[in-house]
Amino acid sequence: MDLGSNLRARARVCLQQQEDEEMLVPHRELTEGPQPMEVLSAETVSASENQQVEDPPTLKYRWTIENFSRLNTKKLYSDIFHVVGYKWRVLIFPKGNNVDHLSLYLDVADSATLPYGWSRYAQFSLAVVNQIHGKYTIRKDTQHQFNGRESDWGFTSFMSLSELYDPSRGYLVNDTCVIEAEVTVRKVVDYWSYDSKKETGYVGLKNQGATCYMNSLLQTLYHIPYFRKAVYHMPTTENDMPSGSIPLALQSLFYKLQYSDNSVATKELTKSFGWDTYDSFMQHDVQELNRVLCEKLEDKMKGTVVEGTIQHLFEGHHMNYIECINVDYKSTRKESFYDLQLDVKGCRDVYASFDKYVEVERLEGDNKYQAENHGLQDAKKGVLFIDFPPVLQLQLKRFEYDFMRDTMVKINDRYEFPLQLDLDKDNGKYLSPDADRRVRNLYTLHSVLVHSGGVHGGHYYAFIRPTLSHLWFKFDDEKVTKEDAKKALEEQYGGEEELPQTNPGLNNTTFKFTKYSNAYMLVYIRESDKEKIMCDVDEKDIAEHLRIRLKKEQEEKEHKKKEKAEAHLYTIIKVARNEDLMEQIGKEIFFDLVDHDKVRAFRIQKQLPFNHFKEEVFKEFGIPVQFQRFWLWAKRQNHTYRPNRPLTPQEETQSVGQLREVSNKTHNAELKLFLEVEIGPDLHFLPPPSKTKEEILLFFKLYDPEKEDLKFVGRLFVKSLGKPTEVFSKLIEMAEFPPNEEIDLYEEIKFEPTVMCEHIDKRISFKSSQLEDGDIICYQKSLTSTNRNQFRYPDVPSFLEYVRNRQVVFFRALEKPKEEDFSLELSKLFTYDDVVERVARQLGVDDPSKIRLSSHNCYSQQPKPQPIKYRGVDHLVDMLVHYNQTSDILYYEILDIPLPELQGLKTLKVAFHHAIKEEVVIHIIRLPKNSTVADVINDLKTKVELSRPDAEVRLLEVFYHKIYKIFPPGEKIENINDQYWTLRAEEIPEEEKSLGLHDRLIHVYHFTRDSNQNQMQVQNFGEPFFLVIKEGETLTDIKIRIQKKLQVPDDEFSKWKFAFISLGRPEYLQDSDIVSNRFQRRDIYGAWEQYLGLEHSDTAPKKAYTTNQNRHTFEKPVKIYN
Repeated sequence: MDLGSNLRARARVCLQQQEDEEMLVPHRELTEGPQPMEVLSAETVSASENQQVEDPPTLKYRWTIENFSRLNTKKLYSDIFHVVGYKWRVLIFPKGNNVDHLSLYLDVADSATLPYGWSRYAQFSLAVVNQIHGKYTIRKDTQHQFNGRESDWGFTSFMSLSELYDPSRGYLVNDTCVIEAEVTVRKVVDYWSYDSKKETGYVGLKNQGATCYMNSLLQTLYHIPYFRKAVYHMPTTENDMPSGSIPLALQSLFYKLQYSDNSVATKELTKSFGWDTYDSFMQHDVQELNRVLCEKLEDKMKGTVVEGTIQHLFEGHHMNYIECINVDYKSTRKESFYDLQLDVKGCRDVYASFDKYVEVERLEGDNKYQAENHGLQDAKKGVLFIDFPPVLQLQLKRFEYDFMRDTMVKINDRYEFPLQLDLDKDNGKYLSPDADRRVRNLYTLHSVLVHSGGVHGGHYYAFIRPTLSHLWFKFDDEKVTKEDAKKALEEQYGGEEELPQTNPGLNNTTFKFTKYSNAYMLVYIRESDKEKIMCDVDEKDIAEHLRIRLKKEQEEKEHKKKEKAEAHLYTIIKVARNEDLMEQIGKEIFFDLVDHDKVRAFRIQKQLPFNHFKEEVFKEFGIPVQFQRFWLWAKRQNHTYRPNRPLTPQEETQSVGQLREVSNKTHNAELKLFLEVEIGPDLHFLPPPSKTKEEILLFFKLYDPEKEDLKFVGRLFVKSLGKPTEVFSKLIEMAEFPPNEEIDLYEEIKFEPTVMCEHIDKRISFKSSQLEDGDIICYQKSLTSTNRNQFRYPDVPSFLEYVRNRQVVFFRALEKPKEEDFSLELSKLFTYDDVVERVARQLGVDDPSKIRLSSHNCYSQQPKPQPIKYRGVDHLVDMLVHYNQTSDILYYEILDIPLPELQGLKTLKVAFHHAIKEEVVIHIIRLPKNSTVADVINDLKTKVELSRPDAEVRLLEVFYHKIYKIFPPGEKIENINDQYWTLRAEEIPEEEKSLGLHDRLIHVYHFTRDSNQNQMQVQNFGEPFFLVIKEGETLTDIKIRIQKKLQVPDDEFSKWKFAFISLGRPEYLQDSDIVSNRFQRRDIYGAWEQYLGLEHSDTAPKKAYTTNQNRHTFEKPVKIYN
């Protein structure tokens, strides 16, 4: 699986995230933290109390959720339940996790508090109980090894929302939904200690977040030796950088796959593609990546010794032809292909797909062919193959667009593929007359790329025969395992399988489970080309500069590994000098004295005497041993780090290891020192001055308010009982000020969590000011009250405060969240009002309250879905913090009314259906939250064109093409949720206002029968409506009125069927049937489970608007930029 819902691996800047229909960690919005949830009733039933000790512990948990359709939260957690001390809970997305299906997962409830490296393995089933007919309960089983990266697992597309929310189906009874989970905890498989190289001889590829689709393709290409050899022979130079050169990055990757002992990273390759982190977290299509990558390589190979390799390996040709039947005319066109897309739907195997591919289409009747010089003619149209390539790539069309449902669907049907594929069968029926019949088109299967999951995401891996022997291997990201042929072939055919009940006492029905893991791409190699394609590839095929570079990388890696293993024998000594302070202060750092990670570090054996280490320092810096004095650093209680005291002569005779233990209470391997060196006026070294208890070492920084510049100017020993005025002349000289310049002194005390920098009284002693060894004094020219106003930051404290809190923020327009618009330098202490005022000024907006801001999600690299409320945060820093990370991005919107006013209003999106015109117009209605539906209707009337001035309007709740509610005029709008339901407004027809005693008002819905399902399931589409039917009225009478209402042409309407539908089952009607007899007298509210169904194909154009969309969606095609 690719991506944990919690994205616990924080380095994965989120992530895409993705959705696996079979087993998926949800694409969760980490941004807003846990959602509030009602306390819901739940009961647990132990299934393990009387089991034998050796049986794995199992528990069945039942969760009853009331008022289900009115849940106003995107996700909901159950109460916590325990299995052998482990805490679990069920996670549900009542309106789907960005899909039109219920999303259901099992979650490790305490994952956030578990120790690093935790792991647990469970087999489990999740079910939505059918409360009318238990045998229709939907149950799905899976297993997963839960860990910090993947702490929840389950099914993003568990069942369709239309089925769930249809009360006639039995999954919602009295608006109550019942969820069951059965969890069996088993012994953890030690994934982390598994050695792929040792077990199989091959290594895997690391997953960057959602790059399993790329990994499976790269492994397939790598294991075509001729392709690998060609990549090695692409010209590259030692000056190229892998991150900027696709050939070099691919060479490097293939070399490591061939010679490394551990899994290989793909970051250099994706960088060479020009991908950012976001691209690595978008799951793309394997076929698309394959084509784009091959096109890029083909282009890069031009003019080189390997030019034409891609064509030679993968390119075949077919002939499109149209041949007239009654005249002598034939049109042909030759086309090349690198892969073939084969139909899965309606085909039992690869041969059936090829049969369909070359199927002859008759062009006759209204569809005759316009033949040149012959006019319209009956003709045959088809495709035949001129030649097939040595490496045949077959893309199986597992994903199709379903026009009836206006969505992409995955085809999980059973589809067989042979180990040997004979494309010369039946006397070469797939071949064109021009084909070279001497070439034997017999192929052997090399690799099977598998997609596990649903249309909205999933996981990819590959089964490969690297040597075309009987041995198959599964390449699943980092892990490579040996597999038998059945696993690679039959188990990837798809279709359904019957699973035995894990606990027959719970459910006596057999359960057929759709296999969501199935073959998605097949690679065959022609038998006659096998020896050439499966050639030897060794080091002589690899450019010398590449071998040297990669061996050097490997040596460095081994060296670091060795260093790590021997770390306990060494101490790292970091030596800071005056030169480091000069270089860093005012440029890289402003607080404290030095960044110890940027000073010279020595790796010294612990048993080495410190005096010998001083010899190393002499070699490095040229400072004779007798002129070196070292000071130990100490971390103070206020978290600052300062030189504390010089080493004593006795300490310098100790070993480096002993000294580190004296200085370092945290027991890490580092010893931090400050090297004090005195240099005379003639630039010669001087012995260190004697240090008495009465003397303290102070460090001095100089501030220039005009340049807003802070720099280190030196250090001085001063008398503890002396006064600052005694060293003024020295400080003025260090600053190169005129001799009589007045100066002010400040002590830099700390900077976490806030800056503390206090004025020093010149008239009292250093000791009275509590100054000691290692303290920092910042000084500047004295300013008068007049000239202070000339500077933004006139004194040291104000400047340090500015530096501590300054923040450059990058602003983006919310509607263009990937495009940087402008940046502002702000202070983290700016209030909400300060920030929006600066943004408004930048954008030229007069009223800052019309600016609305949204924070940035550091993991998904997207705006948080909920904008920042007016004065909802105190300071800029609160806008930028996201969990334990701080962002520098904010998104802005310019509103048409002030934000406080907007927040006091309820905003509803209402689709108005005109009574006469065929148009639907979306209106945004904003009203005070305490308004009623009547207020919405009155407001809407001022915005729409009515068929007549006195027309009455009603507001309906429509969900998945069914009318669920007519809103009473007095209902408050505050609780109406238009995020998941469509609000539809329409005029009330006159006939409905004067219903007779025996008239019925019925629901009428469009539907089609979905043959994809195991049973012929009703699928609703289009716009539902009400219809008045009279007592004794026949279907013929009603059809006339429906045709007139919908304005359907006669020829089309004649194909429509009409059915009374109850509990989802259609009962087809005859023209003479009395329709009113089928409908019971009942209140129109809640009557959606009985309706008059109009069965026909959905040929209507899709509306120009969509509902149910997320606030932000990002879909990008695969692009390789370099």
